[in-house]
Amino acid sequence: MVWGKLAAQCALAGCVAAGLGAQAAAETMVVRATGPSAATYRPGSKLADGGSLVLKAGDVVTLLDARGTRTLRGPGSFHAAAAASAAPANGVMLSALLDTKRVRRARTGAVRGGVGEAPATPPRRPNLWMVDIAQSGTLCIADPAAVRLWRVDAARPATVRISGEGVQATASFGTGESVAPWPVAAPVRDGAAYRLTDGSRAADVRFALLDPASSGLDGMASGLIAHQCTAQLDLLVETAALSDGAARN
Repeated sequence: MVWGKLAAQCALAGCVAAGLGAQAAAETMVVRATGPSAATYRPGSKLADGGSLVLKAGDVVTLLDARGTRTLRGPGSFHAAAAASAAPANGVMLSALLDTKRVRRARTGAVRGGVGEAPATPPRRPNLWMVDIAQSGTLCIADPAAVRLWRVDAARPATVRISGEGVQATASFGTGESVAPWPVAAPVRDGAAYRLTDGSRAADVRFALLDPASSGLDGMASGLIAHQCTAQLDLLVETAALSDGAARN
């Protein structure tokens, strides 16, 4: 409930930068790291705002602060703080991604391009708390009452069977609908595991409840990292990306 109220108050771009990230204003957090220096810059570790990173060839480190995320690539020496010229993340898009209340049941929008052309980018969940029916893994949840199912292809109606925790339940998508309610017969609680199948494929998901006391982008990212909610972390990182974050020393 806390995440929903917070995100609902942050419909404007400035609110995400100033409100969601208020507690992270003085520090930067590592959210992803690969390459020779990965052991030095572990996901979840914090960097002082005036600090710097020295990266080797092959290093790729993604940082998150109050303004958004930046991906740095070595070799080179970089400031931990974002460059003053870096444009903040899209606040409206980020608010929609984090909102637990706004997205209830949605229909797909039009896809630009000619007949037979593939979309420029693959569709992705419009909301961080939706369950992708085709993706297995741990899913972090902020508000159990706001869980929704999501699918990429909404061209035809579909029924998803959900089994686990001693229950059998179903959820239905109408033609053109990409979002459906999670069935109340399947409890959303910490550690609950379910198998989802639509008749052609199956996905195994496990729920992990986030601490509602955590706030800000850094608090949310820390929770996703701690529970290994990798797909959600990737989506958060991409959505909160700054336009230019490589501030070299």
